Amino acid sequence: MKLKYSIPFMMAAVAVASCSKEQPAASAEAEVTAPAAVVASGGNPAAEEASMQITDEYMRGIIVEISSDAYEGRGPGSQGDVKAREYLAKQMQEMGLLPAAGDGSWEQPFDLVGVNAAQPETWTFEGHGQTKILKQWDQFIIGSGVQSERAEVRDAEIVFVGYGIQAPEYDWDDYKGADLEGKILLMMNNDPDWDPDLFAGETRLWYGRWDYKYLSSATQGAVAAIIIHTTPSAGYPFQVVQTSWTGEQFELPAGDEPRNQFNAWVTEDTARDLVAMAGLDLDELREAAFNRDFEPVPLGITTSIGMDIGINRVQSANVLGLIPGSDPELKDEVVIYTAHHDHLGIGKPNAEGDNIYNGARDNASGVAVVMAIAKALATLPDAPRRSSLIAFVGAEEQGLLGSLYYANNPTFAPGRIAANINYDNPNILGDTHDVTFVGLGKSSIDQILELIAGEQGREVKPDQFADKGYFYRSDQFSLAKIGVPAMYLKPGTEYVDRPPEWGREQQEHYTNVHYHQPSDEYDDTWDFEGLIEDALLGYWTGLAVANADDMPQWNEGDEFEAARLKALSDVED
Repeated sequence: MKLKYSIPFMMAAVAVASCSKEQPAASAEAEVTAPAAVVASGGNPAAEEASMQITDEYMRGIIVEISSDAYEGRGPGSQGDVKAREYLAKQMQEMGLLPAAGDGSWEQPFDLVGVNAAQPETWTFEGHGQTKILKQWDQFIIGSGVQSERAEVRDAEIVFVGYGIQAPEYDWDDYKGADLEGKILLMMNNDPDWDPDLFAGETRLWYGRWDYKYLSSATQGAVAAIIIHTTPSAGYPFQVVQTSWTGEQFELPAGDEPRNQFNAWVTEDTARDLVAMAGLDLDELREAAFNRDFEPVPLGITTSIGMDIGINRVQSANVLGLIPGSDPELKDEVVIYTAHHDHLGIGKPNAEGDNIYNGARDNASGVAVVMAIAKALATLPDAPRRSSLIAFVGAEEQGLLGSLYYANNPTFAPGRIAANINYDNPNILGDTHDVTFVGLGKSSIDQILELIAGEQGREVKPDQFADKGYFYRSDQFSLAKIGVPAMYLKPGTEYVDRPPEWGREQQEHYTNVHYHQPSDEYDDTWDFEGLIEDALLGYWTGLAVANADDMPQWNEGDEFEAARLKALSDVED
């Protein structure tokens, strides 16, 4: 470790957290001496002593346990899922946390619909006197968009719709009022990324994510959508699509939202061949779609496809533990720490015959960090002023389903949730000079984290892989949508005593080789020095937020500011 923290440090951190928008913070040195800072912090040597609970041995033990083959990859609704939830509840019970699911239990159960599409071996397209037959796995992956025993389309025309985005705030509409009822929409991945003033430039927004695109197409009345995969636009190779979108897929029970019959992916070369059937060039179509005046392009190509669907109704659960706050006026407000406990379960075997997707990094390591923070908080002789909720959420890999369920059924009113601190696939490669805050620049949490990281001698950087859209790919997104300011930490890239590009190379290697693969397994060589530092960032930041007079806020004009203002208004009424 670079250093241990001092009482003045905690006071300084909380002083920053307590500043209102109308009254800028004075210097940290000045705030440290203020009596209000001492009262707000609750800081004393016990907080520093409690932080010593965040250890290599403790976190390593949790990762080894829940990523072992005995948990069968922790697939939603599986025996491994049940076993993991029981293990996590037992750990929190032994720490002295209170069950926090609202009915006196540790678990907030939610129903899941398992949808297992019998993907056909081939998919035929016809048009302009030509026939093209695609091969499943190599060229396309297709899933059901409906929760029924059969999904089918007949003689549906393919229409290229650019990015498939409607964003009035950017004066962008790829559909232009076209009649797309009953069509299959072929669309590009990601969002426009060449102008920093348009869709945040290289930073991928929700508009660039697959879940937005499938919903967008269904809203147009389409019967199916096909996303063109490229590794740069997706942020991962096609093998991730192959392993993530085959076998049983889970969803929350369908409501009255529009749905496609099918949701599919094709490789770039496959899309190029389909477009060529219409006498068009894919690159030229994409070039046209880079402009606001783009209009949908019917390809004159049709297809019919049907699949039998296996439907399986199961339950998973969020595992919730509470440390009640010590302040009579603030204990009804809460800081929520999240990490998803699920992974992909048992799936297609790899070349070595391994069919268990253990999810050691993704996300047993994140679970270990949050559990270690919980242990540190539980060790404090006096709880923070606000309550602390430890939430191990389920079915994240299926589309953030557990955190979405919690956001729709919160145990604290959204306007009383001070902040969310989330860990997903954290650092297991060693000490870094920097740390990545996915969401830096969005909320007042920035200044708290920057002060704390500075005490570690580290620099806080924004998302260093902004094109991958990480903010919209983990559980803090679900809470942000109901207005909760969020801190999502990812590993830095500047590793101590490593070449400058080593960190980026390791991250890309993990994504290309191990992400959502059976090879995401625990390794004794993992270096937890950086993991401990990142866990301490969450511990001290959470304490600062929990002990501050005021809750964090989204920055003015942020996409989630309106939801926050509504949430605050709701609890004031």
